[in-house]
Amino acid sequence: MNNVYNESILVCVYYGPNGERLIKRGCAIANMMKSPLYILTIDPKPFDELDAEKLFYIEQWKEYAHSHATAQFIMKDNESRPVSKVIAEVARDNNITQIILGQTAHSRWEQITKGSIINSLVREIPFVDLHIVSVARYIRDEEGIYEKGVRAYLVKDGEHYKLSFNHEKHTEYEGIFFKEVDTDFDNGIFRFMKDAATLHVLVSDGMVTELKNVDISTAMGLDDSVE
Repeated sequence: MNNVYNESILVCVYYGPNGERLIKRGCAIANMMKSPLYILTIDPKPFDELDAEKLFYIEQWKEYAHSHATAQFIMKDNESRPVSKVIAEVARDNNITQIILGQTAHSRWEQITKGSIINSLVREIPFVDLHIVSVARYIRDEEGIYEKGVRAYLVKDGEHYKLSFNHEKHTEYEGIFFKEVDTDFDNGIFRFMKDAATLHVLVSDGMVTELKNVDISTAMGLDDSVE
């Protein structure tokens, strides 16, 4: 791919349901400009101390990078420096001209809505274009918010699938289960990868009756009242 416009795109992602949206935005810009794409995530913990949910997202991002001809995934773990310093360093090392960030209230990203990262990046790398994409922090629907996701599996059970929290012999899919709040049953959303695509399927009382993707993007919203 010839870099016609001499541009390089950096997408900064954090754990949650919005990384895919940011990466798709980056891919669209990179394809339009025929430019290289870099996907960056930063974590203060060492890689071997990350929990199952974080590792799941990292695996997804790597898959997205592999699916794009000129994309590269960059993981900066065990980082004690401010996020803006790390982003600026990666931008300089890779001659980045455009950065895509998600607008979120998450403290790990130093609350982009307050402008701290943006102001720091403008000072650090003033000649890089910043794209701020509005995203959601939680998976939610009309009935409420789901709990933090946990590693789970779908096991074939006749014509349906049983939700399991242990890897079994007949496990079909591995992913993350988001349980509905205020329920004693395993009701919620199961997120997993199937044929290089991310799917969300409904779980009712620990069972998935069909692998039908649920479109939850229209029901997502930024909720700054929950910290």
